[in-house]
Amino acid sequence: MIPLTENAALMLQAVLCMGLLTLIMFLWMYATRLPAFSKAGIKPQAAKHPGTYELPSSVRQVADNYNHLFEAPTLFYAVSIAVVLLGFADQLHVICAWSYVVLRVVHSIIQASVNVVIVRFLVFVLSWVALGTMIVRGVLATF
Repeated sequence: MIPLTENAALMLQAVLCMGLLTLIMFLWMYATRLPAFSKAGIKPQAAKHPGTYELPSSVRQVADNYNHLFEAPTLFYAVSIAVVLLGFADQLHVICAWSYVVLRVVHSIIQASVNVVIVRFLVFVLSWVALGTMIVRGVLATF
């Protein structure tokens, strides 16, 4: 194992937890989607073009969240790893990284369950404050 500072290790743990969230949402998506396909009589080949079939909103919102975890979180992964590799992992970066993870967990729970858009949006914006802080601090430290 490469020797890491405690802050660097904590940031990489946050990255792994985001990966775990994505895995959990993947499992939740298929745990809801496959029974919904069966109940609706949708054959697997009919799913070759997403959006050409109708599933209940409760099933779609879990899949939507899973897809959202491949949008802004991918930037979180890159920024976190860059911060660690460049040696900029400090306490504020750790706080921002873990705040981002917690807020994305909350966002996922909201979207996949009650899906109150204004609440989900507020959590999303807060997660971007954390990520944006990481980005700006990383850029300022680099240049």
